[in-house]
Amino acid sequence: MTHYAHSTPDPDRADWQILSEHLTAVADLAAGFAKPFGAERAARLAGLLHDLGKYNPDFQARLSGANIRVDHSTAGAATALALADDGSDFDRMVADLVAYAIAGHHAGLPDREGDSFATLTERLNGFGWGSLEPAWEGKIKPDATGLMPPLRVLQPGAEASKAELEVARARFPFQLAFLGRMIFSCLVDADYKDTEKFYTGIDGRQVDRVWPLLGDRLAQLRDRFDRHMASLQGAGKPVDALRGEVLRHVRSGATETPGLFTLTVPTGGGKTLASLGFALDHAAKHGHRRIIYAIPFTSIIDQTAAIFSRVLGPHIVLEHHSTIDEERIRLRSRDSDSERSGRDKLKRAMEDWAAPVVVTTNVQLFESLFAARTSRARKLHNIANSIIILDEAQMLPRPLLLPAVRALHELAENYSCTIVLCTATQPALDARKFQNGLPLEDRELAPDPDSLSKQLTRTRLEHKGDMDDAALVEALTPVPQGLVIVNSRGHALALYRAMAAADLDGVIHLTTRQYAAHRRKILETVRQRLANGQPCRLIATSLVECGVDLDFPRVWRAEAGLDQIAQAAGRCNREGSRPVDDSVVTVFKAPDHPPPAEIRGLTGDMQRMMDKHADLFSPAAIADFFGEVYWRFGPDGLDKKNILGDFSIGSGQTTFAYRTVAEKFRMIESGLVPVIVARDDTAREAVKRLGIEKIPSNALARDLQPFTIQVPPHARARLIDYGHVRFIEPDKRGDQFAVLVTDELYDPDVGLLWEDAEYLRQEQWMV
Repeated sequence: MTHYAHSTPDPDRADWQILSEHLTAVADLAAGFAKPFGAERAARLAGLLHDLGKYNPDFQARLSGANIRVDHSTAGAATALALADDGSDFDRMVADLVAYAIAGHHAGLPDREGDSFATLTERLNGFGWGSLEPAWEGKIKPDATGLMPPLRVLQPGAEASKAELEVARARFPFQLAFLGRMIFSCLVDADYKDTEKFYTGIDGRQVDRVWPLLGDRLAQLRDRFDRHMASLQGAGKPVDALRGEVLRHVRSGATETPGLFTLTVPTGGGKTLASLGFALDHAAKHGHRRIIYAIPFTSIIDQTAAIFSRVLGPHIVLEHHSTIDEERIRLRSRDSDSERSGRDKLKRAMEDWAAPVVVTTNVQLFESLFAARTSRARKLHNIANSIIILDEAQMLPRPLLLPAVRALHELAENYSCTIVLCTATQPALDARKFQNGLPLEDRELAPDPDSLSKQLTRTRLEHKGDMDDAALVEALTPVPQGLVIVNSRGHALALYRAMAAADLDGVIHLTTRQYAAHRRKILETVRQRLANGQPCRLIATSLVECGVDLDFPRVWRAEAGLDQIAQAAGRCNREGSRPVDDSVVTVFKAPDHPPPAEIRGLTGDMQRMMDKHADLFSPAAIADFFGEVYWRFGPDGLDKKNILGDFSIGSGQTTFAYRTVAEKFRMIESGLVPVIVARDDTAREAVKRLGIEKIPSNALARDLQPFTIQVPPHARARLIDYGHVRFIEPDKRGDQFAVLVTDELYDPDVGLLWEDAEYLRQEQWMV
């Protein structure tokens, strides 16, 4: 009897995919994906066994149209464990990882234990060996020996002291779980691509997944980079010479051994392009496969992706984040193919990160590293042997800091990654100062950060004490161009209204009350007004701090942590074109708008730094500040959800909670809910597509993300009760897409005014 993996409408089965051929093809692909980190044998075993349950007669009947529900994943998981039963302890543990991967290759990685039937243990206990026809044993030859890749638990060459061995034992469960997720990535990507190849072949279609290899283009890319940097010389900016020195020094470090680095350069010192130059040179020296640039905020990712595309040319840079939209994909994809073809290729590249340069967000990168879902995990194997630049590295969320640092260490130690922690405010993650930290001694790429900090001093810091909104209005009245950053949307709105009521010219409001596409337009207006010398008084929340390329002569910042104050200062006299004494950053207390609890604690940490350091923006002060913060949080606060505790090994068996960890590891947990604002043609067209049932909801959600605002749940409930917001196509989409239907609630100058919901309802009733 012939067994099949996939069927077509052909009743003769002449073009159906033979099961053993699918298993072998997936095994070959998965092994190739795992080669960069030495896990070919484990990935091959996963590929050979992943669809073993399709040798069940019930599944073959299902392919012929029988209405039978068949679990075709558990059989391969059980077989992997059985094959390794007589092997070494390491083989049995890696076979465990293969079992997780096979069991989850459709539904996502499971937990080992728990209350759900979907746990790996429950599924294995419920599996019946008699469900498989023995024909598979003559078709494939799985080998469950030699499965453990050469994981390094200690630093190479280190003498294993008792303390080091204890650290190694503590790290090993996380390392093994990380390997399991990488094997899972190889399997699901291989399975998807072989299945795609089969069906596109049946349809006579071709899928373009071909991106240029970084190694093949490096000479050209480095030449383009050199020409771009040469074109910036002679622009006449005071900081240009210093930026050139930073660039030369950073690039000179490209010959260093791959691994972990810091790049500590004050804002405006050219670290973005310097880090790109380092990455290109480092890849040329050491053969890295791609460059991944991770940024904390979507508000600045467009800016960075646009710079890289301009420097490196077309068809090199993939921009991937939650607010990517159809129009911007179309602009990035123009080539000799049709716009649709290019757009589809970019969407496919978001699945597996096959592009030579990827610009993404911290959320996308780190949540993928801890993901259980197949769609999120597919790309992971392509992260191996990459250069990862973490821009604004201090923005890693503190409640998740320990697992995030552990993942970075693992990528550097066992997956041939080079990782650059790139920031003006280095978060003090050096193992010499931070327990379970990173080996960062003598790994700084910048030329003498202390001296650089002094040379790039462009502002004067003053502490003003209490300043209510009236005092801020008075302070900005004689200042035609100034930036005020506050700690909440409510304060930003109140201050904006006070400024507008005072008839100050050029008052602009920027917060997350506005949807992302609108904020991009506002920032362009701000840049134009600053460049043209027009009045520009910007009232903003912290979203404007990290990496947003703005240059104001004066900045006011509500009290916050020292890292945020330093980032705010980076928006003042950014180009160094004004006297330092005139470029004042004023830190103030807002008596009517106290900071949230998480910021209030950081203000205390900063106060303690004021007594210790004359220059609060010096690397030493920043390092002391983070040390104080980490000491106050403690290990429990830096792994608040006990993610590291969800991976354990006992009696040679793993107990890994993959699905639970994926649910816990959320870098943004605002407790807010979305409202879509469809004010332009692109958004309105996307809302119309909600009625087309065949379009997946996740694709529509991605298209609508740039037009989405996060609001408090009680506020959205009130908007719905009053008829200002309603769920579109609830029969098809449930309560996924809440769309604003009362346009008056979105003020172009302010954003969404959910507080006006009841007032507008009364107005409508009176009419």
